[in-house]
Amino acid sequence: MNGLASGIASGAWLTVQRLRAYCLILLGLAVLALTALLATSKGINDYQGRPLGTDFSNVYAAGKYALEGKSEAPFNPALQHKKEQEIFGEKTPFYGWHYPPVFLFLAAALALFPYLVSLTIWQASTLALYLFSIRAILPRAEVWLPALAFPAVLINLAHGHNGFLTAALIGGGLYLLERRPVAAGILFGLLIYKPQFGVLIPLALAAGGYWRAFVSASITVLALCAATYLAFGPGVWEAFRESMTFTREIVLEKGETGFHKIQSVFAAVRLLGGAVTLAYAAQAIVFAIAGACLVWLWRSNKAFALKAAALIAGSMLATPYLLDYDLMIAAPAIAFLAARGLAKGFAPYEKSALAFVFIAPLLTRTLAEYSFVPLGLFAVMLLFAITVRRAAHDAAALRHTAHI
Repeated sequence: MNGLASGIASGAWLTVQRLRAYCLILLGLAVLALTALLATSKGINDYQGRPLGTDFSNVYAAGKYALEGKSEAPFNPALQHKKEQEIFGEKTPFYGWHYPPVFLFLAAALALFPYLVSLTIWQASTLALYLFSIRAILPRAEVWLPALAFPAVLINLAHGHNGFLTAALIGGGLYLLERRPVAAGILFGLLIYKPQFGVLIPLALAAGGYWRAFVSASITVLALCAATYLAFGPGVWEAFRESMTFTREIVLEKGETGFHKIQSVFAAVRLLGGAVTLAYAAQAIVFAIAGACLVWLWRSNKAFALKAAALIAGSMLATPYLLDYDLMIAAPAIAFLAARGLAKGFAPYEKSALAFVFIAPLLTRTLAEYSFVPLGLFAVMLLFAITVRRAAHDAAALRHTAHI
């Protein structure tokens, strides 16, 4: 038993050979799952009659509306569902459009192609962006395999979702921040399409004094909003504002998406039967703690990799709406911490904790649905905790050295 505990603490069990073998197994299972999904599909629908790349269907339908000059329609649930049924069949479930109007530009561009071509372009291009961002953060040839085998990759491919793009934007922005702050700010500004993950970024940039990136991000957001206003008219923003009530009350508070799919503190409280007010209170407390830790860390002289990983994990903790496919965003945080560990050594339990965070997306939805255990939330909390602990440990070690 002592040997097992010692191995977990040191991370000695996770050798290069084992990591490679585990990743090959995960990648093989993912390929088999996707092959089976495609082999049993009928046209653009899967064996259950759902669109292939289920959640991408709402992007494609919204894009069709935008091309037709009906940019406000996607924000009306009834009209959005009607368009999805026109494209994919009358039995198509409703896939809501909850994005800000700026995302209509990309949706319209993708809707120019036949559905399966569009889905392939979307997934292949954003997957490539994600992989290159991870390779930049952790510049080692062997990084490609774990980056591809990360279970959240399979979840994103199956859902046709945008986790690859979100991970690439936040990971790429942090990679560029110290090298090319203006470019980094542009990438952060593009996160306006998924605004719940950008709330803490301005706070961190201000605390760290990265004002060029802060201004660049602000200009990017303003430019995108202005372009949307000019391209689609003022009514699209009003439609978006009105749709937020539906998103908040039905999707989030009542959990029509399924609380077992959402990996936030808010959803965990609701999953366990807690009231909406209690869920919001718990979420607010976690938001405040994450924000305070980030201000402390980003104002310090700690290693940038720790600041970057903490900001990513903190951004995931801060939002009440974090789906299991959004756990893709953990990948650049893992990469930052792995790069730091390989260069300076891993702290006790750090390698094992990162392995847990890595595998969590594979199990979290099923575990939460049948046992009410929000594994994904625990993984994100652990990711944030080990990062802040490492920063605090480095600070204590530095003070100790200074007193010798």
